[in-house]
Amino acid sequence: MQTAVQFSVFLVNKPGVLAQVTNALAGAKINIRALTLVDSSEHGVLRLVGDEPDKLRHVLQRAHDHFTETEVLQMELANEPGAFADAAERLAAEHININYAYATGGAPGGHTTAIFKVADLKKSLRVLKPAEGKTARQGRGAIRKTSRR
Repeated sequence: MQTAVQFSVFLVNKPGVLAQVTNALAGAKINIRALTLVDSSEHGVLRLVGDEPDKLRHVLQRAHDHFTETEVLQMELANEPGAFADAAERLAAEHININYAYATGGAPGGHTTAIFKVADLKKSLRVLKPAEGKTARQGRGAIRKTSRR
């Protein structure tokens, strides 16, 4: 778990605009870790986290002129039922609001990358830090403390 720079790119909603931005990133060999695209009738907002944020910023400055940056929480989760819900539940238990979130699909049996835009980033890092004596949720059960003898 770590913080990451998320870029929100404001796109005109017409054919080829998304391809132009993603092709510029591909041409610069920037790996996209996670992305989401939300649209309205006039524009779309492409939110993405990628490798090498400084390089990504430079490419966006050349390829597109309307974007912002936000610090977000990036987590690697097991690609299994309940992993995302577990993180959301832990944040909720500490009264941390999730403004929005998205995740990659992940490979079967592998991991997925989840991005959380939270109200309190520092507190979220503490809450979601792997805690000694806790196990991951199994099925829909809550996080349980394991006993030490």
